[in-house]
Amino acid sequence: MTESTYPQNTSNKVNRYKHQATYDVETIRSIVNSTPVLHVSFVPEPTIPAPIVLPMIGQLGLYPGDESRGEGDWKCYLHGYVSSRLMKLADDAVKRGEEGLPLCIAATKVDGFVLTLTPNSHNYNYRSAVLQGFATIVDDQEEKIWAMQLITNSVVPGRYTNTRIPPDGAEMQSTRILKLKVTGASGKVREGIPEDERKDMKREDVLDAVWTGVIPVYEKLGEPQPGPYNRIANIPEHVTKFVKEENETREKYAFEAAHKPAPVKREKKSEDS
Repeated sequence: MTESTYPQNTSNKVNRYKHQATYDVETIRSIVNSTPVLHVSFVPEPTIPAPIVLPMIGQLGLYPGDESRGEGDWKCYLHGYVSSRLMKLADDAVKRGEEGLPLCIAATKVDGFVLTLTPNSHNYNYRSAVLQGFATIVDDQEEKIWAMQLITNSVVPGRYTNTRIPPDGAEMQSTRILKLKVTGASGKVREGIPEDERKDMKREDVLDAVWTGVIPVYEKLGEPQPGPYNRIANIPEHVTKFVKEENETREKYAFEAAHKPAPVKREKKSEDS
């Protein structure tokens, strides 16, 4: 995706709360790549159209080999086991001559609980993104190792080179990487203070009786705990640095979001416009 926004179409266009929708490529990448668990949905059997949702680890990235060929589309790489049903379905789809296995991937982050005057207007401060596209197996070994490094470093930056590498033959054979070519994407972001209906804002009895505000929400990383066979006396810098900076970033975002103005709804177009 070399454009700055994903084009809107019937499958990715946001219809509810359009004023909170985003198709910005960088925003969507940020949401997906900062979410530890992605939820991947697919239909395992066309004759029984009941989708299955799997929690998986994945990252959006641009493989240098693609970039050198002039391709600017970022793919979403998913880490899985060689014999998993998802990997087999993707492999079978390509063998049938199809573009790949259709997937939908969702990522969600909650940044605050927005408490208002009435139950109906309570809300979350949140960031969410949805990707749609076709998934294929990564067969190229260089791209596969690159993707494994990308995904490992998404957990803790710099972690890949601070482990026993490269993966051995058994690890390479048991691991499969799924690559999603993104055909559509959208996001929704809600930041801001509480917002209530005008009818309730005029009621002094309600205003005097109900506390309103935002409870900032963020995941906090705890103190790293050594494993039972760990022999390294000091926690590595790439771990301590990540914990400190990540906690600061998450807390800062949640508190700043709690004080921003409420999202402004877009005015409806008149029949004359």
